[in-house]
Amino acid sequence: MSYYREFYDDVLRQNPVSEGDPLFDAHQLVSQFVRESENTNYFRYIHEPTDITYNAVGKRIGKLITTEKVCLVRALLQQSEWIRKLHRLPDWKQRYRELPKRLDVECGDTIRAGLSFLLRRKMPLVRDDVYGLCGCVNRLAPWSHISAMNLPGLFVKRLADYTKTSDLDEELVKLVTETSVLLRKTTKYSDSKKYARQLESLVGAVPLCMIKPGEAWSDIAIADLEKLETSEKKNWLKLLDCCECSSEGTHAGWIKHAKVSYDQVDPDVFKRFMLRWLPLVSKPRTQPKSTRFRFQPNPDFLILDSHQDILKGLVRCCVFSNDIEIIRALTPLAISAFKKVRHKGARALKVGNACIYALGEIPCMNAVGQLAVLKSRLNSKAAQREIDTALAAAAKRKEISRDEIEEIAVPTYGLTYVGVLRQELGELTAELTVHGSKPEIRWIKPDGKSQKSVPAAVKRDFGDELKELKLAAKDIEKMVPVQAARIEQVYLQQRSWELPQWRAQYLEHPLVGTLARRLIWSFETGGKKVSAFYCDGCFVHNDNAPLEDLADDTTVTLWHPLDESIDDIIAWREWLLEHEVQQPFKQAHREVYLLTDAERNTGVYSNRFAGHVLKQHQFNALCAARGWKNSLRLMVDATYPPAHMVLPNWNLRAEFWVEGAGEEYGVDSNETGTYLYLTTDQVRFYRDEAALNWAQVGDGDYSSTGPDEEENHPLALEEIPPLAFSELLRDVDLFVGVASAGNDPNWSDGGPEGRYRDYWTSYSFGDLGNTAQTRKAILERLVPRLKIAERCTFSDRFLIVRGDKRTYKIHLGSGNILMEPNDAYLCIVPGQSVHKGADAVFLPFEGDRTLSIILSKAFLLAEDTKIKDATILSQINHQPTVQP
Repeated sequence: MSYYREFYDDVLRQNPVSEGDPLFDAHQLVSQFVRESENTNYFRYIHEPTDITYNAVGKRIGKLITTEKVCLVRALLQQSEWIRKLHRLPDWKQRYRELPKRLDVECGDTIRAGLSFLLRRKMPLVRDDVYGLCGCVNRLAPWSHISAMNLPGLFVKRLADYTKTSDLDEELVKLVTETSVLLRKTTKYSDSKKYARQLESLVGAVPLCMIKPGEAWSDIAIADLEKLETSEKKNWLKLLDCCECSSEGTHAGWIKHAKVSYDQVDPDVFKRFMLRWLPLVSKPRTQPKSTRFRFQPNPDFLILDSHQDILKGLVRCCVFSNDIEIIRALTPLAISAFKKVRHKGARALKVGNACIYALGEIPCMNAVGQLAVLKSRLNSKAAQREIDTALAAAAKRKEISRDEIEEIAVPTYGLTYVGVLRQELGELTAELTVHGSKPEIRWIKPDGKSQKSVPAAVKRDFGDELKELKLAAKDIEKMVPVQAARIEQVYLQQRSWELPQWRAQYLEHPLVGTLARRLIWSFETGGKKVSAFYCDGCFVHNDNAPLEDLADDTTVTLWHPLDESIDDIIAWREWLLEHEVQQPFKQAHREVYLLTDAERNTGVYSNRFAGHVLKQHQFNALCAARGWKNSLRLMVDATYPPAHMVLPNWNLRAEFWVEGAGEEYGVDSNETGTYLYLTTDQVRFYRDEAALNWAQVGDGDYSSTGPDEEENHPLALEEIPPLAFSELLRDVDLFVGVASAGNDPNWSDGGPEGRYRDYWTSYSFGDLGNTAQTRKAILERLVPRLKIAERCTFSDRFLIVRGDKRTYKIHLGSGNILMEPNDAYLCIVPGQSVHKGADAVFLPFEGDRTLSIILSKAFLLAEDTKIKDATILSQINHQPTVQP
């Protein structure tokens, strides 16, 4: 006799059924069914929906009439209970120590397979039948194999049939509620929560709060919910229950259901909770968890999957609120959700995508403005795709183009004039002004005097207004650089405007106007083109001559030095320096990249930026910021496309060929196998429809040929429009200039095993590129105005600063330093010791961090006797070895 049969016979011996029992025949049929199933070995470890007609006894069961099937259901329920009781006997382990484990499960599977088959049809069940079924499902809830039987779903259907003709007594309601709680807590059954909600709906039970303690936001949420009154708490639990199923079913169906739940809660309470909970999502866990394995994500920065679903639903519900403060809260939440966690990726992808969706659906231009902020702050390609989709949806609703939606969606933040907001608060006037990218708040007293500190009367009597004013200042500080980057992209978008449209969206816009009035614009009327700057209420040329009144049919474009004469460019630079205008990005001082003889010889590619070593993660971030598509390269057997940029207006695609540097895992890569460094190669241009090139990682041999692809053909460099060529090579120069390992003062040892020492030396102190040459020209104009001017001179590649202890040569490309007399290297890490004097120097444009670093180092070294940093002093005071 098999172990299986021995166990089942013991069950029947301990629970005899007499012939006079109404269920005797049913029990006999169940016994035959169990034994037959054991012989066929069919119902053990079931993974698919069962069909008991597979064997002869099962076929007999399938032909039973309804009343006989009801009796069979009762017999199956009784035997299921007998198996459970036998398993719970104190001497179970001693009695069956020689039998295989889970015999109770194997026999139980057969019983439950019969129940599952019978319950697929309606049948007249009575109260005890429903009670028994509920107990059976209750016992199964923590197990994973119930998904094959689908007993919870079938029980819900039969319970719904029962409630149509009979009421549920108090004991049955309690048992059904317990079953719903158990189903909610199980994680091994995908539909368990859905069936739990259906059971709660049938008995009118309040949903269980599935927010668990241990996360900063969840702890506060639990405390806030406990403070609510009973009726309000019930409505909130229904809303949270709806949010938890935000990933189930269709989106439209969920939105409809969520709107009903949202309408039942107080919108003011919803706003208060969102403003309290959402900022806390970025915080680490309040109950830390340990990590068992080395390559496991840090659990203290992860969000539970169930919490992600709840937060996703709550964020989507923010669409119904349309509140400006909630809109503001979604932006930092999205940034924290897309923040990378080592060994995992995005911290909470569901939540981040929900934030982007909500900002795209909220019918408010402030929300579109926040999407623009996210577009500049998020590097994730998945996030960029979601943002593009959201912006496209917003543009479609407004029936305008994508570029236009970004232009008209810039919020004013309450600014009443260009760069100015004034608000009367009692006897005081609050004035917020935007200077460059930094907003500033000052308080004007009745006598006209002003102060920067917040008056006590304002704090006491106008707390809400003060809070709103500070929030507006924070929003402006985030938005100004976003709009500057958007306007700079106009060059590659080939945008132009009619004069009235440009005035409204740029010159007179309260926020964008602060940028537009620091830029040079080109005006074309009747084929005649002039450049001008808006100054003191009128347009002037670089010789201060005012322009005549412009006609409404004038076309406005953003001025670019490529199309201007050298004299005109120099004149504009002089004008900006004279009037101390700091441009939001390089325009008058913008580098221009013209085709060289070497590039004419190579024909279809440029080697101008080949042979550099770049920090891969920094390079990848720069690509995302400038609109290039790139993938992080892993030290695996895989192929990757080059970093590339698509220009639809020109039907062009630029490719920058890079490859992983090094071969030693853990030395040339991080823990996840991502290359730390890349080496650079060619820049090429193709038509947008041409096949993309691919190369094996670590191998720069790019090719588009494959089984399903034809060989593509690069364009001759002479065919590329000069503006597109110049701007794209300027991007590549930016990638190299910022991400090059030669900029790292700590890389003087040549990186891993010193293999890049020659590269670091040649880059750190070698010939100047276009950007560095522009930087030198600017410094040659700025330095004579500084208090350290008499200590500074220039050579072909260096700013030479004479200190009291030594003379220092600061390279104008990398910012690295050599000390005379023996050209000893001086390592000063940016931020290690910044001189405040550099902050007061006027710079003609924003964004060149290396320029600021060079000035800061110059101020520091000109007064080297005042340096207190021990690391720097030890290098300066080190006496050079004198060669005999």
